[in-house]
Amino acid sequence: MTFASPGLSWQEMIAQSLCKARDLAAHLNVNEHLVSRVMDQYPARINAYALGLIADGSRAVFRQLVPDAAELEETSLADADPLCEQKQSPVPGIVHRYPDRVLFLVSGQCAVYCRHCMRKREVGGRDPVSPETIEAGIDYIARTPGVKEVILSGGDPLMLEDDRLFSILARIRGICHVECLRIHTRMPGMLPRRITPDFARGLARFHPLFVNIQFNHPDELTPAARSACALMADAGIPLGSQTVLLAGVNDSPAVMTELMRKLLTARVRPYYLHHPDPIRGTAHFRVPAKTGLAVIEALRGRIGGMGIPHYMIDLPGGGGKVPLLPEHVIQRSEKELIVYNFEKKIYTYPL
Repeated sequence: MTFASPGLSWQEMIAQSLCKARDLAAHLNVNEHLVSRVMDQYPARINAYALGLIADGSRAVFRQLVPDAAELEETSLADADPLCEQKQSPVPGIVHRYPDRVLFLVSGQCAVYCRHCMRKREVGGRDPVSPETIEAGIDYIARTPGVKEVILSGGDPLMLEDDRLFSILARIRGICHVECLRIHTRMPGMLPRRITPDFARGLARFHPLFVNIQFNHPDELTPAARSACALMADAGIPLGSQTVLLAGVNDSPAVMTELMRKLLTARVRPYYLHHPDPIRGTAHFRVPAKTGLAVIEALRGRIGGMGIPHYMIDLPGGGGKVPLLPEHVIQRSEKELIVYNFEKKIYTYPL
């Protein structure tokens, strides 16, 4: 089902999004008062394309996008900024955690506002990123020769008009020590109309450039989403996925296997499976690490190595990402390892 006229531009679809509690209540049969309480703290936006996914029966998309009273529950483990991005921000809009790369937050807006967002403390509610912030970020990158890679994020960088986004990319590409560009987005899965042939050709001018897309459930890999991915892949842009492990959305081997298979056929390489961060307002999405490890272990043997993402946790306090791996070694000695395989059969491996 679609709620978007074929003639609407992506900008018009954004402008017509559901952003008020009464509109969500009218279209989604939710309690207006409860939704309003949540939205007083955490904004909502559901564009017509995403609304169509929900209308088609996707409970997974509903859970990711529709405000839930559980967002207001306080937990001792949750924090607004547990990854300490603000402490690792030398200038507004830049997060410099690793020596060779920076995160450049060029937009505070998204096509939809995910309830599990790691930056829900600020995304959606703040003013658009100012030209002064963009200038300060580019200046910092230019005067920091150790920066080899720049990752555009936000919000969603693809909320910027083509000319504005391409201008930022061109200026960064003109910095001699920057070797690689990356964009993090959710647009292909939540507003695929944003990806046009002209846009894909424009991005291709800035190679080497990689696009990582957040896909969390097979329902998001619609024909329209696959076409959006194809436009970029055909332009020579490598695509990766950054999936978030979410309770009630994709925390089962069957769902994750289907998602990874669909990603591969859409020419999107599974890259990361993020363990949910302890962000305030997202406790109802969190799962124990053993669930994620079980999902990764189940993928082995069900799908080829190209389809198995790295399972990552982001350490509190700004410690960065580290991988979690299932342990297949049962016993080890100086002479041998005793291990089990994907079928749980035990083998001895000589050293």
